[in-house]
Amino acid sequence: MTILVTGAAGFIGHHVSKALLARGERVVGIDNLNTYYDIKLKQARLAQLAGNTAFQFLPMDISDREAVFSLTDTNPDLTGIVHLAAQAGVRYSLVDPYAYVQSNVMGHLVIQEAARRVKHLRHLVYASSSSVYGANRKLPFAESDPVDTPVSLYAATKRADELMAHVYGHLFQLPQTGLRFFTVYGPWGRPDMAYYSFARAIVAGEPINVYGDGLLKRDFTYIDDIVSGVLGCLDNPPSGDLPVRVLNIGNHRSELVNTLISLLEQELGRKAIINNVPRPALDVEETFASVDAIGALTGYRPTTPLSLGIPKFVAWFRSFHGIN
Repeated sequence: MTILVTGAAGFIGHHVSKALLARGERVVGIDNLNTYYDIKLKQARLAQLAGNTAFQFLPMDISDREAVFSLTDTNPDLTGIVHLAAQAGVRYSLVDPYAYVQSNVMGHLVIQEAARRVKHLRHLVYASSSSVYGANRKLPFAESDPVDTPVSLYAATKRADELMAHVYGHLFQLPQTGLRFFTVYGPWGRPDMAYYSFARAIVAGEPINVYGDGLLKRDFTYIDDIVSGVLGCLDNPPSGDLPVRVLNIGNHRSELVNTLISLLEQELGRKAIINNVPRPALDVEETFASVDAIGALTGYRPTTPLSLGIPKFVAWFRSFHGIN
């Protein structure tokens, strides 16, 4: 089978592509290699995949409809799409809101239209986000909860993606699963994420801004658990008159940001210089995923608590950045 992976140079896209290749799939990866964070990290991820002859990479923007349609038209053996490309980051949406609409809304629409052109497509799996739960107070977050109160433009674009997928499932019976990712971390991760930026600051002896006295809580989900869930969903497409669904994919544990900091200090052998600042209006107080639905469908069972995942991240961090 041939699987199209969008955002293949990204954090999750890199790991998903690697896992697909390991089980014998052919992977066509696309990415626009934007400069939201250091492009050298994206290139290094791609270099890890380039040695496999079953991997083909094409630099491409998902909002470029002609390029994407040409790709799907010239790969008639496509059976699956894992759509992970997006403009990431909650806070950056205050800096460049247009990038979020261009990538997350227009780009998602182009992928929907491209998927319609794929004759033998079994399943389109796309990235949503736990951010869609917004100001919800009930914990853990469940897929049946209302998601009408986003607190960031990023969240609003991800909710728009879910609604768009529903329309295409209704009109064209396009099998789709949206995955609401919960704070993914691990080796080859994104430098803008707290765990990565905290590690760099601790090593450099620079202060870190900690929101809400470190009492905010997140459902930190290790990348290997995420990959197992993505592949499990890809292998189990929905069916019926409306073949669409949305699933949480998290760790089913809510842990303090202060716990994250303590683990980083322990693994890096240095104390963090902490600058406590108020929580931005963009940030929610706590995230916590119910994973009953994805577990029933795929057998998904996350196995990596933060106490095991952070040492694995730090080992990679030291190696990649040449830190003793």
